[in-house]
Amino acid sequence: MADAAPRLHALVEQLLAAPFRLRIRAWDGSQAGPPGAPTLVVHNRRALRRFLFKPGELGLARAWVAGDLEIEGDLYTALERISGPVWQRDEDARPLTEALRDPRFREAVRGLFALAGPPLPPAPPPEEVRRPGHLHTRRSDRRAISHHYDVGNDFYELVLGPSMVYSCAYWESPERSPEATLERAQHDKLELVCRKLGLTPGQRLLDVGCGWGSMAIHAAREHGVRVVGVTLSREQATYARKRVADAGLTDVVEIRVQDYRDVTDGPYDAISSIGMAEHVGAEKYLEYAAALHTLLRPGGRLLNHQIARRPQRDESEYRLDAFIEAYVFPGGELSPVGTTVTHLERVGFEVRDVESIREHYALTLRRWVANLEAGWSRATALTSPGRARVWLLYMAASALAFERNRISVNQVLAVRTPDSGASGMPLRARTWN
Repeated sequence: MADAAPRLHALVEQLLAAPFRLRIRAWDGSQAGPPGAPTLVVHNRRALRRFLFKPGELGLARAWVAGDLEIEGDLYTALERISGPVWQRDEDARPLTEALRDPRFREAVRGLFALAGPPLPPAPPPEEVRRPGHLHTRRSDRRAISHHYDVGNDFYELVLGPSMVYSCAYWESPERSPEATLERAQHDKLELVCRKLGLTPGQRLLDVGCGWGSMAIHAAREHGVRVVGVTLSREQATYARKRVADAGLTDVVEIRVQDYRDVTDGPYDAISSIGMAEHVGAEKYLEYAAALHTLLRPGGRLLNHQIARRPQRDESEYRLDAFIEAYVFPGGELSPVGTTVTHLERVGFEVRDVESIREHYALTLRRWVANLEAGWSRATALTSPGRARVWLLYMAASALAFERNRISVNQVLAVRTPDSGASGMPLRARTWN
């Protein structure tokens, strides 16, 4: 069939009831669409079957991860243009039920089925994980963390760079951010956290979700504190312990494979939780907040660094993102920052400062994407082509989401203020800046 791409482009525009602003190249070599636009390469008919049998984001993600779809040209431009009312959940998009009543929509679907070949649903790519039956039990959390973090330390070194910090960096001088290195920005983020916590020599710090040990090492080396870092990832813990030993800090830094709910050796003077609370889950958040409150001494500070979503008109309609749930963060949930602050206050914390660093995460993600693209051959060898495609799509799409204010990231500084009311905080806010 020599005209697959023109037919496919026309059917997609029928489906969307709008111009499709990408060029399409089909499996037969034919092309159609706007000249000079990024090209959506449809390698085989299986890509269409994936979308037809799983309409929406998950079907497209399966085709991408399996290598049935590819994008040539600027990935960010393509991702912005590919989102549409059929697969992008949008409050202003017409409901699918309404679209199904449109004869043009039904005709487009029939046309896609005719192009797709045998009416058999393809198996999901092996990188897809099944949703656990019960979310946020200790067992399901261990499995989710292992799926996300035990991809291989060499792979994370390639993506994250020497800092090995897997959370939003912080550019002290945003106007010069294009020239600043990612490593310097990650150093500045760790230092900002330490300053907000008011760390002084001899204090005890608990780093919840300690990753590869960067925060623990920085706090111990630069601020003279004793640190316990906990993670559920054995690969992270092994890597972090070696870094601690290489830095000569084994007498002041302990890395544990431990659930935060099982930490019982408080009180701590300060707690840092950087990019970990997204794994907790909405139903368990009060338990998380209460556990950290219990582990702090009166007057102790918590720095909670967490991604947030925009609030919805009806919060009961919130659903986990299908692609993220299946391929990236099984069981991961985002909450509005106001909900997070409310939960922390409900268990007894006094919230003293909330800082959004949303634009910083967009810059961070673009650096990670550049690292992955530059080391693509090695990345696919270290994991799998499908896994590398998961990370490329996830990070590029997330960068756009932060840039467009669809999601944000906030540092919430809270204090376990004693009954006397003496918070120990400076009178002038943000004296750490």
